[in-house]
Amino acid sequence: MDLRLGGRNACMSESPTIRFWEVDFLRGVAILMMVLYHFVFDLNYFGIRSVEVHSGFWFYFARVTASLFLLLVGVSLVLSHYRAEKQGQCAKFRLRILKRSVRIFCLATGITFVTYLFIGNGFIIFGVLHLIAVSLLLALPFLRLHWLNFVFGLLFILSGLFIQSINVDYPWLLWLGLMPSGFYSLDYFPLVPWFGAVLMGVAVGDLFYRDYRRKIPLPDFGNSSFVRSLAFLGKNSLAIYLVHQPVLIAIFYLCGISSVMESIA
Repeated sequence: MDLRLGGRNACMSESPTIRFWEVDFLRGVAILMMVLYHFVFDLNYFGIRSVEVHSGFWFYFARVTASLFLLLVGVSLVLSHYRAEKQGQCAKFRLRILKRSVRIFCLATGITFVTYLFIGNGFIIFGVLHLIAVSLLLALPFLRLHWLNFVFGLLFILSGLFIQSINVDYPWLLWLGLMPSGFYSLDYFPLVPWFGAVLMGVAVGDLFYRDYRRKIPLPDFGNSSFVRSLAFLGKNSLAIYLVHQPVLIAIFYLCGISSVMESIA
């Protein structure tokens, strides 16, 4: 996922032949953190072990995980756009982003449907995949703003502190961050404040990877087996996101934890 604008000369530059190992590696770290948090969350949700996930360490662990993942969405978006420039595919870039956004939103809608059928109360209405799908398109106009995206990202984040104190009587603006009293969802990432994390990522990507070049030299750990393993997870983050919860539930069930199936039923 990536964005940035360039003229004809930029599009005719040499094609990139590398991936930045640190981006895939950090995305792999974020995926592992997500799986760990959901494992702990499931322990509490299914009544296997009491864990406080709505405050304290695990609450902030989840926020750090989500922030890292969404920041990398912005970084990857910038890299994709610079890569499109170098490959002479500037005209096709926005169409690819649109197709990607639609595909992710369709998957997100499927998650909404499945969680509504099997969970009911607390089903996912506007989760992280919904947010990513919308953010990919909303971030396009911000691509020319360079360092100003730090400012706009911060404004979105600070606005979230304000908007969370507002209760409305209707659910139509849940995507924005306006919630009716008593609203609860297992996975809720409204545009305000979370789009701010994506914009921060766009700013970081532009600062450190402008023109698809790493601005700060790093040792080449890309051939390390540890780094390659986590980078593999990072490259397949969407697939892992989609399957990890069913896998966790299956593991709990196979371990003879009957409360799992009882909760779902």
